[in-house]
Amino acid sequence: MKLTVVGGGSTYTPELIDGFARLRDTLPIEELVLMDPAQDRLELVGGLARRIFTRQAHNGRITTTTDLDKAVDGADAVLLQLRVGGQAAREQDETWPLECGCVGQETTGAGGLAKALRTVPIVLDIAERVRRANPTAWIIDFTNPVGIVTRALLQEGHKAVGLCNVAIGFQRKFAAMLGVSASDVHLDHVGLNHLTWETGVRLGGPEGENVLPKLLTDHTDTIAADLRLPRAVLDRLGVVPSYYLRYYYAHDEVVRELRTKPSRAAEVAEMERKLLALYADPALDEKPDLLAKRGGAYYSEAAVDLAAALLNGAGSPYQVVNAHNNGTLPFLPDDAVIEVQAAVGRQGATPLPVSHIDPLYAGLMAQVTAYEDLALDAALHGGRTRVFKALLSHPLIGQYEYAERLTDELIAHNREHLAWA
Repeated sequence: MKLTVVGGGSTYTPELIDGFARLRDTLPIEELVLMDPAQDRLELVGGLARRIFTRQAHNGRITTTTDLDKAVDGADAVLLQLRVGGQAAREQDETWPLECGCVGQETTGAGGLAKALRTVPIVLDIAERVRRANPTAWIIDFTNPVGIVTRALLQEGHKAVGLCNVAIGFQRKFAAMLGVSASDVHLDHVGLNHLTWETGVRLGGPEGENVLPKLLTDHTDTIAADLRLPRAVLDRLGVVPSYYLRYYYAHDEVVRELRTKPSRAAEVAEMERKLLALYADPALDEKPDLLAKRGGAYYSEAAVDLAAALLNGAGSPYQVVNAHNNGTLPFLPDDAVIEVQAAVGRQGATPLPVSHIDPLYAGLMAQVTAYEDLALDAALHGGRTRVFKALLSHPLIGQYEYAERLTDELIAHNREHLAWA
């Protein structure tokens, strides 16, 4: 089995390597290719990756390359974890929207649109080269914004599934609170990527006992603190929103906070500098503790589980993924990409049925889906008017004066990445 990681020079990658090594019985990899245009980073990460495999007695071969076509040739699956423009572009995404009083964030709002515009054309080019090299290969997308990127891939007929680590993080957290194994916890996870709610927490599988009411009775203060939302909000909702919902439920509060502290991009850039220095140490043969602060908790376990299910029918039969709606949520178009529990196997991912969704959540999902339609149109076809319409439609913007100004700022800060600009 050959797997390729595009963006293999990411400081995230040792987390992924550790998962591949620990879970080799689930996903028996013979060759793992790390591909990245940044040769210097790639060699540091690749060296550590080989040492991790050696330490954990994994017999798979790890190679590195800057040549995309060579990397994907013969690959059974290609995992995408790229960041077009790097942390410098992310820094811009998180700062210029604040000038208009809007959230600056790399996957949500104006910053998220900027990332989509930079990313979608690159991902589609990669996917087309994968298809030419091996039409049966699966593409697993971890590149944000996952919902829009996955929809772009599916719209072009690629064998793709989107992946996010929010759900597996909740699964692990709830399992610890309940004193059970993570495999016993099944989430009624519903929404769009980075716009999701846990409407049920079941023991044993999709038909198991719903223990969410007990969790909210016994652990609401802890959950609310983790989400940085008042307990009263969770008491009234009766569900657990993802932490991205804070950008919607406490928008102005978040903007005030973001204006008074360094950007997350700046924090991550400094962390990456330290991580790369650690990776350069030839004695290091395990992922360092600092990596846990980088983000992407349980990313490797989710990636292994999904790849194993798609490639050999192993792994968990039910997983939270990003896939076509196809009638699962009747208030959204069939070709919308939703993030829900799905039955996953060699045939792909089929969303499980979802019970009635409260209008409070359905309404926001429908509005953000409309934004994603317009965002994808702008990413594929370009043009100032398309960018303006996408920004105007976003619930975190929604005013024409803001949309006009943000359109100009987005184009000015991303011109080198936008062929049409």
